[in-house]
Amino acid sequence: MSMVPEMQIRQLKVRPVCVPMQQPHKTASGVIIESPLVLTDIITEDGAVGHSIVFTYTKSALKPTAELIQNFEELIKEDSVAPLEIEQTLSKRFRLLGTQGLVGIAIAAIDMALWDTLARRNNQSLVQLLGGKEKPIPAYGAVGYDGVAGSAKVAENWIKQGFTGVKAKIGYPTVQEDLEVIRAMRKAVGNDPAIMVDYNQCLTPAEAVQRLRILDDEGLTWIEEPTLAHDYAGNALVSREAKTPIQCGENWWGTLDMKHAIDAQASDFMMPDVMKIGGVTGWLRAAALAQTHNIRLSNHLWPEISAQLLCLTPTSHWLEYADWWNPIIAAPLQIEKGMIKLNNTTGTGVSWNEDAVAKFII
Repeated sequence: MSMVPEMQIRQLKVRPVCVPMQQPHKTASGVIIESPLVLTDIITEDGAVGHSIVFTYTKSALKPTAELIQNFEELIKEDSVAPLEIEQTLSKRFRLLGTQGLVGIAIAAIDMALWDTLARRNNQSLVQLLGGKEKPIPAYGAVGYDGVAGSAKVAENWIKQGFTGVKAKIGYPTVQEDLEVIRAMRKAVGNDPAIMVDYNQCLTPAEAVQRLRILDDEGLTWIEEPTLAHDYAGNALVSREAKTPIQCGENWWGTLDMKHAIDAQASDFMMPDVMKIGGVTGWLRAAALAQTHNIRLSNHLWPEISAQLLCLTPTSHWLEYADWWNPIIAAPLQIEKGMIKLNNTTGTGVSWNEDAVAKFII
């Protein structure tokens, strides 16, 4: 791996944007109509630039997150572009405050932009920089909390686009309604595509056990977050009682959360979120943990950078594809015959459509 230690950080450029959803995404707790994002550019003394995106979920956290990331400039200015070293420095600096929540988001924003800077400076993809090789990863499309007819229609549309799997939000008032949605999707997509479902933490462990016993005969690839993400004992109970694999991970902050879940046997599969797990540096640690314990790893959101990280992950499983942020991405991730396509990618695959950024900036 070629490093350029003489590269020094000159400044951060941080911009909050709010990108309207191309199609509103329904969940059990409401409809998502926009994505509040913070775009971070790291600019070096020799003019190299690296990019990253973080997602604040709610617009009320957008400007505070952007300001926090910008405040990190004084902590890393004139440092060498050395993401592993800077991640350690920042983690120690914020140990007493904690490295979850907005602090964790800010550290991940810096980390992802640093790795992107290194890869671009070397005219390589992140995969190449880290000694890996691009490989096909199967992708699935997301279905919202769209009811029986709506879920079937969206699922069918994803399969028509070449995707080989779909994942739907469920957690309707009754398990019978969950079943109706699942069976409508199966009828719409046929027998071959994978179907996953996501409860978004809405059940108690006892309720989850009752529902999953009924869903166990539906041939689902996994059931995601049946109960609270950090209730490791509760998820372990559900995993023991259900035949269908349990999937968790998108709400874990850092690899210590992942270790707690592994120790509790709380999830059969795992799907880190690159922002919450700690950026590229955190993902590499998560991938090593997953390999050690022989656990299949998928991603949550961030398809461009996650596609590359999955290529570096020995136990890679599925890519969760979302087009939510495509309007501001200069070259959105391509899917071909249901597989990610990384040809001619530079850096982490994230760079800006500046015209769109100017339109959506806050």
